[in-house]
Amino acid sequence: QVQLVESGGRLVQAGGSLRLSCAASGRTFSGYQLAWFRQTPGKEREFVASIIWSGGSTYSADSVKGRFTISRDNAANTVYLQMNSLKPEDTAVYYCAAAFGGRYYYTVQSQYTYWGQGTQVTVSS
Repeated sequence: QVQLVESGGRLVQAGGSLRLSCAASGRTFSGYQLAWFRQTPGKEREFVASIIWSGGSTYSADSVKGRFTISRDNAANTVYLQMNSLKPEDTAVYYCAAAFGGRYYYTVQSQYTYWGQGTQVTVSS
């Protein structure tokens, strides 16, 4: 059974930085891609960034390019989201997700099979 557990969310001031972690367990993730999504009340879950586990290549949404970086630690089976230059509009619950497949990047919620419980990030102005 795949489990994804996010951590690291908290209140931070605009312009600050934060690193989220997603501890993945339950299987080996070769052939998978893992991603971060975010969601605010009343809105659909929004793609943030994804990483192909085997090769480590990444893809990010335009809204976070240059500010957020996704990475992974194979030995620790953990995916990270480094968030810099945070803005109030980055406030959301951030979710980690996993899907089998690495030929192209998945950016839609329905393409992902496994989800974590989410971690709240609040950016104050």
